[in-house]
Amino acid sequence: MKPLLILIISLFSLTGSLQADDLLSFSSTLNQVRYQSLVEELRCPKCLNQNLADSNAEIAIDLRNQVHNMIEAGKTDQEIIDYMVARYGQFVLYRPQNTGSTMLLWYGPFALLALGLLVFIGVIWRSRHKRANL
Repeated sequence: MKPLLILIISLFSLTGSLQADDLLSFSSTLNQVRYQSLVEELRCPKCLNQNLADSNAEIAIDLRNQVHNMIEAGKTDQEIIDYMVARYGQFVLYRPQNTGSTMLLWYGPFALLALGLLVFIGVIWRSRHKRANL
């Protein structure tokens, strides 16, 4: 009974979200496509791991409206992303930009893998060298 109730509530909240986005009017189909792309790429600042399109938080609704208004005002995608990053930080991006502060995030796993491989090769080489000297 409880899963059915959760399913019904989820369906009603989903249709409410879809209806809210349907109310937005766009001057062109390109603007609508840009809007969908941006709200799927930008992360909700309040929710954990949800983009603006999926979130029903008040701030996500406000930001979707902000994205809509900026698109209709003629702002480029990069200007909208820059605005969001300036206001909410890099957290708002699902794909963080490659900057000095995110260098460790992007390349750290590869550096650790290379270091582990060097240690492994060193241990093998040392072990073989010890066996050869015995």
